[in-house]
Parts: sequence; C-alpha cells; structure tokens
Amino acid sequence: MTDEVRRGRPLRIAMLAPPWIPVPPPAYGGVEAVVAPLCDALVERHHHVELFCAPGSSSSATVRPQLAAAHPGRIGASLFESDHVARAFAAIDAAMIGAAPFDVVHDHCGFTSLAMADRLDTPVVHTVHGPFDDDARAFYAHHARKGTIVCISRAQARTAPPGVRIGAVIPNPIDVNVWPSAAIKGDYLLWIGRMSPIKGPQIAISVARRAGRPLVLAGPVQPGFEEFFAARIAPHVDGEAVRYVGEVGGARKRELFADAHALLMPIRWPEPFGMVMVEALACGTPVLAFAEGAAPEIVTHGATGFLVGDEHEMAAMVQAAGEIDSDRCRASAAARWSPARVASDYEVVYRAAMNSAAHRIIAPAA
Repeated sequence: MTDEVRRGRPLRIAMLAPPWIPVPPPAYGGVEAVVAPLCDALVERHHHVELFCAPGSSSSATVRPQLAAAHPGRIGASLFESDHVARAFAAIDAAMIGAAPFDVVHDHCGFTSLAMADRLDTPVVHTVHGPFDDDARAFYAHHARKGTIVCISRAQARTAPPGVRIGAVIPNPIDVNVWPSAAIKGDYLLWIGRMSPIKGPQIAISVARRAGRPLVLAGPVQPGFEEFFAARIAPHVDGEAVRYVGEVGGARKRELFADAHALLMPIRWPEPFGMVMVEALACGTPVLAFAEGAAPEIVTHGATGFLVGDEHEMAAMVQAAGEIDSDRCRASAAARWSPARVASDYEVVYRAAMNSAAHRIIAPAA
C-alpha cells in the first residue's frame, strides 16, 4: 500500500449524481436521497467532496451542476446522461492537471460513467443502484473491470454476472434524526413508490381491502405507466378506502411514514434495496413485505415487521404489525444505515481503489 493511502489523509472526492432530479430530491427520488446524506457524512469526516449533480441541488459538499436544467421527466435519456457525464469528466480531467486533483470518483449515474471510466486517470468507484437484469448483466460483464463495483445489498450482489468482482456491499444511508416518529399511529396502511406493476400498488389495494384498513397510495405516475394507473389503480380510488395523494416529498412524506400503521411492500421482483422500507423503519413504522430481493436483509421478521409469501398472508399480518415496537424499528435503522457508518465503509473502498490504481500506474509494462 502506498504511503499516501496508508496515511489516511482527507480525500478529494468527485461525487457524480444523476442529472435528472436535484439532490436532495424535492419529492420522488431514489439515488438522490442516498447521495445527499452520504455527501454530508463525508464532509463531516473532513473530506473535500464536489457534487456533480442536477441544478437546484444543495449540500454541504461543493455543488457543481453541469446542465442548465434538471430533467425529472426524462429519467434514463442517454442524451442528458452523456452530456452531464462528459462535462463532469472534463472538470475531473482539468483538476488532474491542476493543483488539486481528485483522489477518487464516486459514480451513481447509471452506465455512461462506468463505460468510459478507463478514459480517466482518477479511479472510479461505481455503486450499482439498479437490478442486474439481462441488459445490465451484459453491460457489467464487459465494463465492470473499469472501476470498483459496489452493490447495495447481498441479494443484488448474488445476481451479478459471472466473473464480475464485487468490491464491497454497502447499504444506502439514512439519517434517522430527520425522520419523525409518532407516539400513536394512524389506522391506515401506506404504499409509496412509482406507479408500476412490479412495485405492487394494485396488490396493496387488495391487501388493504382484505384487512379492512384504509390505504394511502403515494408516488408519481411516470411516462409510460398512465394506462396501468388508469386501469388498475384509479377505479379503486374513492378518497376513503383508498386515497391517492400523488407525488409527495419533504415534511408531508415524512408525516405519512410516521403516522402509518404499517408500510406495505408487495414487490414481485428482485428489488436491489428498497429505500422506502428503510424510511418507514426510521419513522418507527413496521414493514410488511414479500420476501423478494433485499427485503429479508432489511426487515427483521417479528421485530421490525413481517416477511410474507403472498397477499393473503400480508393481510393476515396487518393486525400483528400493531404489536411491533416503534422504538426498535428506529434503533435498527439508526444502527444499520447511519450515514456515518456508510461513509466509513466507503472510505475503505475509496482508499482500496486508490491503492489499486497506484499499483497499476507504477507496475512495469508487460
């Protein structure tokens, strides 16, 4: 290990967030809600962090928006992602030949950064936020060697393509201190997410009906899912048994989590993490989840919620969710997903990536 890495000096970190939504997200947001507390924790640990992000972002890190506007309605559009990444790479290259080069790039952008990571002299740590589906597996099989790959759950890591080395498994962070807890819970069940069949809002409606509980649905209807919402969700929304409150954020979102009897997580796909489960637990709200993806790593059965096999079993456990200790849920979230702990884990990965890059640079040519 090089002397520079061994000394444990503060690092200069280029944090690449996606270009779609500001950090932190004003309402719906996944990666952006993760990047925000991570940046703050790294700065608290005396690292210099520059956040390359969408306009409208705020952070204790140095904020460096790259595009003229955020693009929440165009999530995944290659034009904006490639433009954003190319501009960030140019700034990182300029820093490399200047007086204050970055030690490491931490990429949350998706695919463009990792695909082009071998064009940078600065080592890249890439967090995989999505599933290893067929397309992604082909991508990572070819490009993973260009950076240090971090998964956000063991379940996600197990589905990585053969030959892809996972540098670490580090969960997403949450700051429990900014999430409220209600001493007396409401009677409603909560489902929150983007309106998609794989996220299960239609199943949540069935569960609530079977349990005889009101249901609150919250989340955006993104382009391409209007027909699903109109056919499978809207006919059940009556303002009483089923309420749809749209996309929520800030204090309103936190209140919904804190006051709910339980969060329903009826997913039928390998969810890599499931941030809404962690947000619920941070508010002392138990989670009822299908045992899919990372749910078994997040929900401790019988202690912070229940893992169930189908909607009938989920409905049957709604009453029992009221016996779950709210303080235990919050304590679990604080202990397992604190930003300080996650930042410390990433420090180890950053320094290992720097060390590997140093060895590659000084190694003699074959």
